[in-house]
Amino acid sequence: MLRTQSPVRALTPADRDEALALCARNPAANVFVAARIEEGALYSQPGSVLGYHVGSELRGLAWASANLVPVECDVEAIDAIAHRVRRWRRQCASIFGPTDQVAGLWLRLAPQWGPPRTIRQEQPLLTMRVLPPPWDGPADPRVRVARLDEIDLVMPAAAAMFTDEIGYPPFVGSSAAYRSVIAGLIRAGRTLLWAEGSRVLFKADIGSVGVGAAQIQGVWLAPQLRGRQLAAPLMAAVTAHVLTHVAAEATLYVNDFNLPARRTYDTLGYQRVGTFTTVLL
Repeated sequence: MLRTQSPVRALTPADRDEALALCARNPAANVFVAARIEEGALYSQPGSVLGYHVGSELRGLAWASANLVPVECDVEAIDAIAHRVRRWRRQCASIFGPTDQVAGLWLRLAPQWGPPRTIRQEQPLLTMRVLPPPWDGPADPRVRVARLDEIDLVMPAAAAMFTDEIGYPPFVGSSAAYRSVIAGLIRAGRTLLWAEGSRVLFKADIGSVGVGAAQIQGVWLAPQLRGRQLAAPLMAAVTAHVLTHVAAEATLYVNDFNLPARRTYDTLGYQRVGTFTTVLL
């Protein structure tokens, strides 16, 4: 019996331009994967980007490593990619991205990969391309880029944010791997903070930069400072930094139940351009 060739294959460095062009169709939605490609993943992590082809044309792709993240996938692409990764249960911590694509993947993968720890069904995807941001208040001047000698200062805030968001700590036992992640962000100038003395009171990371967009993540404010109308000026400073120094578009996604954060982004003038879903495994 003849075997038909799969329309899904691991992309190689030769596919870089075509893959980035696909991501650029929707920079806000696809910046995570675009950033990994621009950072060299097709060289350094072979097999981490799967492409769905119709003939010689790339029609969809997915980051398939610690997370599964679809890009511009139609139903046929979702079918094919799900078939390819169905056996990877233990290698994947989450599926996230545009709701329709994630829902399609999860429908096909749930029988083998479920049950999930939780599903964040509706996460508004927000964006801003205007400088200065359309907010009539001042940006907080205390926000600045973290220095490399401040890794130990940032670590507790970063770990607290991760635990609040995901529901478990980012490491058990040795912190070396997590420390390396934090150090990488700081080294790249991607962590912004407000610190006083030996404590970080606010932090935000620019987690992904690619195809003209920058994704803000890891936003955290010390619990004792919440509810004091500080979030808007702090995030105004972060947004202004991104738009001035990093990319033409600032983007982020937020849990629908996080009403204080959503009010802050509305106040600053962020516009909703889509909806993400995250399946935590």
